[in-house]
Amino acid sequence: MAGGLIVVSGPSGSGKTTIARTLLRDIPSLGFSVSATTRPMRAGEREGVDYFYLSREEFRRRVSAGEFVEWEEVYGNLYGTLRVEVDAALTRGQNLLFDVDVKGALSIKERYASALLVFIRPPSREALEARLRARSTEDEATVLRRLARTDMELELGGQFDHQVVNEVLDRALAETKEVVEHYLLKERRI
Repeated sequence: MAGGLIVVSGPSGSGKTTIARTLLRDIPSLGFSVSATTRPMRAGEREGVDYFYLSREEFRRRVSAGEFVEWEEVYGNLYGTLRVEVDAALTRGQNLLFDVDVKGALSIKERYASALLVFIRPPSREALEARLRARSTEDEATVLRRLARTDMELELGGQFDHQVVNEVLDRALAETKEVVEHYLLKERRI
């Protein structure tokens, strides 16, 4: 039996990573799709677990060789999903969860039509900005770059299979989990 692909995406600060981590914890049949990136490794991250860390030159070489399902330059760094990793997981019958940017999510759907795309939408642009600032993990320029992408991401979110408004995290988690479990049961992948 082939595996299934579930993509969780949304603007920075929407809660997509928190929701993705909870899905991984609560749904044992899900594995995590590890992306490749050119950004530096952060404290606590591990090679092959959080990301595959590549030099910009190696990343570009792999793009030219057609090795990515999707890739994007975001905030000055390159991010992408290696085709060999996805195809190997599907061949094993593994269900993969992706936490990728909005354009990457749509590229995955283009390549794998049966993938489930879930867009995590903030309750408002103001709430999103407040969340980004409350994280205190980035400088002002980075926060402003993230906010500049928001309108484009919210517009593209309309192309997803499901949209979940993350106003109250517990409700958004429950709704997303229900959508994912329905997909996995429908596809007999759980």
